[in-house]
Amino acid sequence: MVNILLIALFFLVFDLFFLLFLLWQSLRPVLAGGAFYASTREEAVKKMVALAQIKPGEKAVDLGSGDGRLVIALARAGAQASGYEIDPLLVWLSRRKIRQAGLEKQAFIYRQSFWNEDLSGFNVVTVYGISYMMKRLERKLKEELKTGARVVSNYFTFPDWAESKKEGRLHLYQK
Repeated sequence: MVNILLIALFFLVFDLFFLLFLLWQSLRPVLAGGAFYASTREEAVKKMVALAQIKPGEKAVDLGSGDGRLVIALARAGAQASGYEIDPLLVWLSRRKIRQAGLEKQAFIYRQSFWNEDLSGFNVVTVYGISYMMKRLERKLKEELKTGARVVSNYFTFPDWAESKKEGRLHLYQK
């Protein structure tokens, strides 16, 4: 009887630590200045890629790339696609999906924040951010991107940057 209680206690403590770990993994991106993970629907991914008007050989980046679905779509459209993601589980999942798609030469996920990275080498930027980060991101992109670069934002808008085109909840900005 004592053995059964000890085993039950072990699993209860293990479950508690596992739940705390999952909670920490969910909150860590937000505490680091990011956003909660919310996947982009496949329909929106297709429309974002279409709005981006990828030309072969262009470099594209997804900021907060989540499970990598947009990076994969950008690579399939002909771009050298990168993603920045700080959640290690999502990075692992993204890299796995990229390998499964056979796109290791066209797509890569960086496990780091994009805030300290130079984005000037990208022709296309995609983002599904959150309202509190959009002003700071707008400033960063206006400073770093070259003329002609395109930014596609899902849902959230930049406060001072006039959009070039809007399609539903998707917004296209051009520098």
